[in-house]
Amino acid sequence: MVLSLVLLDPAAVAEVSQRNIPVPQVLTPNGDQLGYAPVPRPITGARRLTGVLVGQDPVTRRDVMCGGTVIGSRSRSLVLTAAHCLYHQGRVLRHLAFLPGYDRGRPVLGVWPVVRTWVPARWRNRPYSPDLLPYDVGLVGVAGPKRPLEDVTGRGLRALPTVRGTALRGLELLGYPAGKRYPVMRLHRCLGDAVEGVSEGPGLMVTRNCHAAAGGSGGPALYGGAIAGVVSSSSPMRDAKGYTVMTRLGGRPFERMFARADRAMQVKRPG
Repeated sequence: MVLSLVLLDPAAVAEVSQRNIPVPQVLTPNGDQLGYAPVPRPITGARRLTGVLVGQDPVTRRDVMCGGTVIGSRSRSLVLTAAHCLYHQGRVLRHLAFLPGYDRGRPVLGVWPVVRTWVPARWRNRPYSPDLLPYDVGLVGVAGPKRPLEDVTGRGLRALPTVRGTALRGLELLGYPAGKRYPVMRLHRCLGDAVEGVSEGPGLMVTRNCHAAAGGSGGPALYGGAIAGVVSSSSPMRDAKGYTVMTRLGGRPFERMFARADRAMQVKRPG
């Protein structure tokens, strides 16, 4: 499959003038024109592990917002997001913080400052190109004053590595879409069937049942209680048959990055 992939700007405000997902392709109960519906109880179960990642461009001082999810680790302090959520126009964001369980303006589970970030090496000092999409995954380490993140949110989700060509039916995408159609920042979900999008590198998954708007970047693609991918990009909002692209959590680039991050964030505790 060959796609014209356009990277989402997580700080942009995207408006939709028409239905982007044809009605028969919307799998989410009560799904809107993009296939999304509000999560009625976002602070329960595994969904409380998803939240908002905020930061600021060091040059423009523009605030940038993405999604993120607590991923299970020995350090109990790691959050999974998209690499482009940590680099805005090639610049590393500053004042990054993760707000798990965020719901309509309330950081229910606190504000967790980011102390370390990791992205694949090719994301550093390289201009954006579609060739980077299979590597659009990042990790942040957060620190609280007294205890690790997973002590507050509950156990992080496990990664589900998949090989190129794997098709997954019934993925659940979580995120915080922005724009006039979404005036209140709250967690939304979209159900989709994913197929292979690009076979280079670790590969990409694509679903035509969901059309991620601005704010959706970095959110998880959940499957069977695990994270199979990260929302990376979508077709333009003017596309009448939109789709969403997800970066797989497979291959050595992610495994090596995760191992480095977990080692760096582990803290020896008494007893």
